[in-house]
Amino acid sequence: MRDAPARRAVTRLALADFRSYAKLDLAVTGQTVVLTGDNGAGKTNALEALSLLTPGRGLRRAELAHCARNEGAGGFAVSVEIETPSGHVQLGTGIEPQNGAAASRKYRIDREPAASIRAFCEHIRVVWLTPAMDGLFSGPAGERRRFLDRMVLSIDADHGARVNALERALRGRNRLLEDRLDHAGRIWLDSIEREIAELAIAVAAARFETVAKLIALIAQGQGGEQSAGDAQFPFAELKLEGEIDALVETRPALEAEDVYRRILHDNRARDAAAGRTLVGPQSSDLSVRHGVKQAPAAQLSTGEQKALLVGLVLAQARLVKAMSGIAPLVLLDEIAAHFDPARRAALYDRLGALGGQVWLTGADPSAFASLSGRSQMLNVTPGAISALD
Repeated sequence: MRDAPARRAVTRLALADFRSYAKLDLAVTGQTVVLTGDNGAGKTNALEALSLLTPGRGLRRAELAHCARNEGAGGFAVSVEIETPSGHVQLGTGIEPQNGAAASRKYRIDREPAASIRAFCEHIRVVWLTPAMDGLFSGPAGERRRFLDRMVLSIDADHGARVNALERALRGRNRLLEDRLDHAGRIWLDSIEREIAELAIAVAAARFETVAKLIALIAQGQGGEQSAGDAQFPFAELKLEGEIDALVETRPALEAEDVYRRILHDNRARDAAAGRTLVGPQSSDLSVRHGVKQAPAAQLSTGEQKALLVGLVLAQARLVKAMSGIAPLVLLDEIAAHFDPARRAALYDRLGALGGQVWLTGADPSAFASLSGRSQMLNVTPGAISALD
C-alpha cells in the first residue's frame, strides 16, 4: 500500500446530450458537492456522468446508447477538469452518433485520444453507492458478485477485462457442450477449458486478494480512527464462498488451474444437462456479517443493512486511497434521506476524513443543513444545475 494519497477534485463538469442535459458547463468549487432538486430533475444523471470516468459501465450499468439524450442526435459527451498535485488535467469520454451501427466509446486526456478508460485511472478513481444497491445483502448472489467485482475494478483496472473474457469463454464452452462432440470437438473443448481455468483462477484470485486487503483494513480501523463511528456504521465481516474460492485460498495458482481444469473435464455431462458451467467464479458468493452483532447481513433490518452497506463502501474508498495513492471521488445518491440527524452527521464526518471529493444528492435540502458553509450547494432542475438560493 502507498503513503500520502494525493487529492483529486473535479473543478469543471461539462455535458453534451447526456441523459436529460442538452448542454451543461458547471464550475465546481467544493470539496463536498450537494445536488438537490425534485425527483426526476437529473441529479442521478450528473453522478452517472462522473461514474463513467472509471472502468466499467457506470453506476446504472447502462448501455452506452441509453446515455444519449432522447432528443439528441444519438451521441453524448462527458468532460471534466480535475485538479491534481501536478496541475489540471482534462478527461473526456462519449460516443458519436452511429446511424444504426454499434456505439464505439471514445476517450481523451487533455484533448488527445487515449487507448482505453484504463488511462483515466492515473488521474482519478471513483466509488459510489446508489438506492439500487439497497437490497444487496438479501438479493441474489449475482448482485453481490457484481458489487465485489466493482470493488476489485476500483483498484485493478484489468479486472473487468478478465471477467468479460471469462464470460465469453464460458459461453463458448456451453455451446460446445450442446453438441455431440467428435474428436476435433473434444480438442476444442480441451483448449477452451484450459483458457477458462486460467481466467477463472485469475478472477477468483483478484477477488480473494481484494477481500483480504479489505478485511485487514477494516480490522485496522476498529482499533483507531474509525472506532468512533462504529455505532453508526458498523464494520462488516466478509468471506468468499464457493468451490473455486476455497481452491484459490488453499492452492498455488498453477495447481489451482490444474485442479479446476479436471473439475471442468469431469463435469462435462452434468454441465451439458444443466446448460451452464456449474462450478467456477460465476457461482461464487460474498458472505457479509454484521461485525458487532455477529449476524448475517440478510437477517438485519432495512436500516441496519443500509448502515452496514455505507460502512462497507466507506471501507472500499479507504482501500482505493491506500492502494492507488489517489483519494477517490465518492458519489452517494439519495443517501441522507435514509438516516436520522445523528447518523447523517456521522456520515458527513466520515466522508470528510476520506480526503477525496464527495458528491451527494437528495430531494430535501434540509437533510444537508449541517453542511452549509462547508460545501457547494447546487439546485438541479431539468437540464440545468445552478447555485442553491
